[in-house]
Amino acid sequence: MILLSLLLSCPLLLSSCEELLQMGEAAAVLDAAMADAPAAGDATEEEMVMPKNVILIIGDGMGVPQVYASVVAARGDNSAFLRFPYSGFSRTYSRNKYRTDSSAGGTALTTGHKVDNYHVNWGPDSARYRTIFDDAKSAGMSTGFVVTSSVVDATPASTYGHVPYRKMFDTLSLQMAQCGHDVMMGGGRKYFRPENRKDGLRPLDTLAKRGYTVVNTLDSMTRFSGEKLVALLYDGDPLTAPARGDVLRREAMKAIALLGRNPEGFALMIEGSQIDWACHNNDSAYMRAELADFELMLHAVLDFAQRDGQTLVVVTADHETGGVTLPDGDIEKGQNDVRYLWGSHTGCMVPVFAVGPGAHYFSGIMENTDIPMRIRWLMGF
Repeated sequence: MILLSLLLSCPLLLSSCEELLQMGEAAAVLDAAMADAPAAGDATEEEMVMPKNVILIIGDGMGVPQVYASVVAARGDNSAFLRFPYSGFSRTYSRNKYRTDSSAGGTALTTGHKVDNYHVNWGPDSARYRTIFDDAKSAGMSTGFVVTSSVVDATPASTYGHVPYRKMFDTLSLQMAQCGHDVMMGGGRKYFRPENRKDGLRPLDTLAKRGYTVVNTLDSMTRFSGEKLVALLYDGDPLTAPARGDVLRREAMKAIALLGRNPEGFALMIEGSQIDWACHNNDSAYMRAELADFELMLHAVLDFAQRDGQTLVVVTADHETGGVTLPDGDIEKGQNDVRYLWGSHTGCMVPVFAVGPGAHYFSGIMENTDIPMRIRWLMGF
């Protein structure tokens, strides 16, 4: 009865019994997540303050070997990964598999729920899970995502979508057009054109009616000064890192500039999507290029967070890809001998890095579902 009374007094409007039960379950999961959270320890006074903004950064397929390969390639001290005062590990298994896929992994990181592989924010009995971005929007904050994949790919979809199969692109593009994000950036323009859709619908028209400006070029994105922006810079998937240039960093900083206008704060997801694709291909040159691009973005975000002083930055992965090993290398030359076990995901734990207010809560070994629950607690959702 006490829990029910607390839930009913919550400012969120509960539209159904299912939503009420979900909140009760989420409260129990949050309690468990925080019970296992590390104590304050050596956290500074600044780190003990509640954050105003949160930036969740996902390196898709980025395990410990990928991170260390990036550290070595950046000649050690030049790596952004070494700027984080707190680090830990995340256990990535899904609800039904030892090896998660990106949709279940993304769902865990945005909702705090384990789901079956290929499901996006979709649980047993067709349960639709609330994300930390939904919570941020209800709290009056601005939200968005930036990715180097299609905007309807699994990880970005986990910030707004609810489908039982991750490749329901027609449905996901409609859900994206109707979601509450203020800024959305990536590829996949073809999924929004009626000639490429089985339903013949026009999600771009929906976006326009809801006040969004849709741009197709980097210059148009850079010049944009309004409030609601969708940047679909590629017809299909974005180009690889050397060909697309410094797009991820520029998109991330544009998103931060737009979302940061909100005095209530913002929640942003940034994904280095193609680290995963490179490792699926067992292509070490491709992997190095994507990690170098990821580092550029990380440095820019960390510079912002350091200036701002009110932003929690959490970096992790949905899973490791390729079974990467580094049997040899040369630290002084920034060289790695990269080997792959195979071309799919592994069940290995992945690293977690954090900086900013509340960062010390992301140390140690945790479930991937603990990450959004701790963000919820810190943000006061």
